[in-house]
Amino acid sequence: MPRDLGTITIRDGEILFQNFAGREATYNAPGKRNFCVVIDDEALAEQLARDGWNIKATKPREEGDVPRPYLQVKVMFGRKPPKIVMITSRGRTDLDEGLVDLLDKLDIVKADMIIRPFEWAPGKLSAYVKSLFVTVYEDELDLDYADVEYANQRPDGD
Repeated sequence: MPRDLGTITIRDGEILFQNFAGREATYNAPGKRNFCVVIDDEALAEQLARDGWNIKATKPREEGDVPRPYLQVKVMFGRKPPKIVMITSRGRTDLDEGLVDLLDKLDIVKADMIIRPFEWAPGKLSAYVKSLFVTVYEDELDLDYADVEYANQRPDGD
């Protein structure tokens, strides 16, 4: 009988190594969408590791940098797709499988999320995003023109 693993809620999380498009990279197979979230609470990171979550640590880039624990979170659109919402000054936009890669091109200011586990082997857990609300950075021009309606066609006529 599977054990009740519960979910993890992270508020104001810091996202690293985002790959919502599933681009092939050194540490990523093509089509595998994911991101990493920093686990700021050291005690929580240790507990998650003991529970079987795959907690890793950043490598120091400069002298004096302290390794920071993080968790890779998979983004899967299948039988039960995640709820992913982008927040801007214009409001909220639900992002589906065709739009979620927009997050790779934007600066994320804040990320609130619920992560669900999947036990793929006894004591070994993978993390999957269940809900993700991302507030993106908007510069002064974005904010100045936030109320301007979008045209139905591009200026070149296409």
